[in-house]
Amino acid sequence: MGWRRKAVEMDCNGRMVCTERDRLREWFKQPLGKRLAAREREELDKVLVNLFGFHLLQVGCLLNEDMTSASRILHRVVVDGDPHETATLVAMYGVPDALPVESDSIDVVVLHHTLEFELKPHEVLREVERILVPEGHVVILGFNPWSWWGLRRFLRRRSGPPWCGRFRSAWRMRDWLSLLGFDHELSRWYFFRPPVQNEGIMRRLEVLERAGERWWPFWGGAFLVVGKKRVSTVTPIKPRWHPNGSLIDPRLVKPSTSSSSTRNPSARHQEQK
Repeated sequence: MGWRRKAVEMDCNGRMVCTERDRLREWFKQPLGKRLAAREREELDKVLVNLFGFHLLQVGCLLNEDMTSASRILHRVVVDGDPHETATLVAMYGVPDALPVESDSIDVVVLHHTLEFELKPHEVLREVERILVPEGHVVILGFNPWSWWGLRRFLRRRSGPPWCGRFRSAWRMRDWLSLLGFDHELSRWYFFRPPVQNEGIMRRLEVLERAGERWWPFWGGAFLVVGKKRVSTVTPIKPRWHPNGSLIDPRLVKPSTSSSSTRNPSARHQEQK
């Protein structure tokens, strides 16, 4: 829990800054981080090309490149709380658990390794649910704890990003989305090689990528989950109108044949005698 107390600090401008995400940006500049980013770009391209709408929002900017260029959505916005050198890509400043976006206004939201380094991941997903339009999509990219990467984190969780983050499985993401009213549409795992920085070893282990996709697809070092915001429908109930404004069903009251009003005058005269 020590990394959580140190992950958020106050900068010179009075803003709360996630220092671990700053270090994660530096990690993505290393050989292993660059390989993972390239692989994630391929996975995003496959998904975003099939998602449509008017507005796309990427929460968090870890790379100084456009990760959503394959999308057919023309209006794409990046929001980040402390972008540093990625400021050229950031259009808005904001924290993931309190996004400066109107409700029911975004068609696609991309969370690029956002939940691992947020103190309130549930609040982040609630914000995503709030700003998405009905049938809007959220795309989550995260590190898989059940992989070589998860084992490395278990052994060296205090060695800095990304190993100090909270790795959560794709199944956990699907459960959280389901509780918030999302339908699961897609889950994919990728990068089946162990997390080593040596370029030569990474090239020789490239065969694990093809073998992993075929034989152990759930053991990829990272995953991508796509959820669709469910539309709640209300079934109208047709009111039952009663004739003459009566509150009593006329079928329950039947006129009696023995009523005095239906007897002939002679019968009533005999009874009076």
